[in-house]
Amino acid sequence: MLKSIKIVLHICLLYILFQVGNWIEQTFHLFIPGSVIGMIILFILLLIKVINISWIEEGATFMIKHLTFFFIPVTVGIMSYLDLFRGNGIVLVLITIASTLLVMLSAGHVSQWMITRKEAKHD
Repeated sequence: MLKSIKIVLHICLLYILFQVGNWIEQTFHLFIPGSVIGMIILFILLLIKVINISWIEEGATFMIKHLTFFFIPVTVGIMSYLDLFRGNGIVLVLITIASTLLVMLSAGHVSQWMITRKEAKHD
């Protein structure tokens, strides 16, 4: 029971930051989505230790563990655009594969760079 309440509170804190990001995006008419602004705010607050990682860890872990459930509405919504996929399906598949490979390569390079940097710092 206590763990459930803790998870709900963690998710509420994350949701508040999400809504703050949305408010900033709408108020200042920014081109960056509010959810991304909320993540940047969370990162900054964690970095300067205003928010402790333990305040969000269990809620974030719970949401990541059940991440596939968050894709169900999106997948169902795609059914409205079947005509788009029928006409441009192969192009969309190729773009998806190419962008996935680019993301994987960049993530790998950034990870290697961070590891090298961390090892150099410890030497």
